[in-house]
Amino acid sequence: MSISADEVKHIAGLSRLSLADEEAETFRSQLNSILGYVEQLGKLDTADIGPTSHVLPLKNVMREDRVGDSLQVEEALKNSPDGTGKFYRVPKIIE
Repeated sequence: MSISADEVKHIAGLSRLSLADEEAETFRSQLNSILGYVEQLGKLDTADIGPTSHVLPLKNVMREDRVGDSLQVEEALKNSPDGTGKFYRVPKIIE
């Protein structure tokens, strides 16, 4: 399969890009190279290869949940610019 310069210009038009003739020719040759590689991949026998979502055998690594000490209210509000009692005070955003 090969892409013509007119097809490259058509695709560029759909993408709202303006290309000069030499740019269209550059993209045409690059796209034809990519399509050549895709054709090579299509010739490979993948009958014995199962579907994969990632090339490495990754698993989600989750830490075990453990009960621990919570922050005390005073400690949590220590760096707050305007804490009142046991709450954060924030600017009003609803009128």
